[in-house]
Amino acid sequence: MELMLMLLIILTATKLAGDLSVRLGQPSVLGKLIVGILLGPAALGWITEGHLITQMADVGVILLMFIAGLETDMDQLKQNWKSAFAVAVGGIVLPFIGGYLGGLAFGLASTQAMFIGLLLCATSVSISVQTLKDMGQLSTREGTTILGAAVVDDVLVVIMLAFMLSLLGGGEVNLAVVIIKKLAFFAGAIIVGWWVVPYIMKWLAPLKVTEAIISAALIVCFLFSYAADYLGVAGIIGAFAAGIAISQTPFKHEVEDRIEPIAYAIFVPIFFVSVGLKVTFTGLGEYVWFIIAFSFIAVVTKLFGSGLGARLTGFNHRSSLGIGAGMVSRGEVALIIATTGLAGGLFQEEYFTPLVLVVIITTLITPPMLKSIFGNRQLG
Repeated sequence: MELMLMLLIILTATKLAGDLSVRLGQPSVLGKLIVGILLGPAALGWITEGHLITQMADVGVILLMFIAGLETDMDQLKQNWKSAFAVAVGGIVLPFIGGYLGGLAFGLASTQAMFIGLLLCATSVSISVQTLKDMGQLSTREGTTILGAAVVDDVLVVIMLAFMLSLLGGGEVNLAVVIIKKLAFFAGAIIVGWWVVPYIMKWLAPLKVTEAIISAALIVCFLFSYAADYLGVAGIIGAFAAGIAISQTPFKHEVEDRIEPIAYAIFVPIFFVSVGLKVTFTGLGEYVWFIIAFSFIAVVTKLFGSGLGARLTGFNHRSSLGIGAGMVSRGEVALIIATTGLAGGLFQEEYFTPLVLVVIITTLITPPMLKSIFGNRQLG
């Protein structure tokens, strides 16, 4: 029954906090993220990040990115692929340099400074997706560019991580194998998404069982997500690819209408709360300036690095800033990189929690930044 109590608290708190956030002129996701901090170890301690909560949060972010794929305008994605690539590269180069120089300024060894630079290169747009969706901006040219850039960013950053582990971490990581596995996933996703997914949907949809269509869509979603994770690509990228594949079938609108109640009723709120549960302030007194400095570096370098990539490929000043803001959140991708780097000996353990707080700060600041740049098209 402890799980039931935690679900009761999470669902009640996130809905009330989301509503209050909207009434205050901010995206609802901001209130949900903050309430996660309040409910977790950093404040009230009512919710703990147990195995079940973590697993349900993982499902939540996968469904969130699956919905993003369903709503992605493929024509715009094709038209803006150059912009997406430029945004991703700009959002890697500047944060890496800023993180590396910041690490050296704090007296860290060159290897540790390089890893912090790599960590700041990461982007996780799950928070941006929800914020853009709230504002009705997800299917715009800017929203599509952010989604495309996030995919490119994920691939490049994970390859950089593998390279760093093989050279500096003392691990036996074969860079060629890493690249081949990623290429295999994307090639497989294109082939399966284009030719196989339509047949899967047509085959499973007529089955004489309850909710056959949505079940078929979830099978595709979890298949793509598992394959992505298995081949070293983030599971959320697999879910996004699955959403795009199904969006090209006649079942798109029915799947979208039926998946959103499942996702937003329980799993997505748990994901937002789980972000806040990672926050703790124990023993951080001596790292305050470290956290402030790297939070500033993380936000500014991604904002202007990705924004510059957008500006150079035809976006106006405001749109470029908005795209840069959409890339600021490091989210769960950076947390995975931090955990991997710690296990590979790329930085000292005492810096793990401060870096996690930096990641959380970038996640919290993204919704209000997007809201201030893209205006008042809040849908609630």
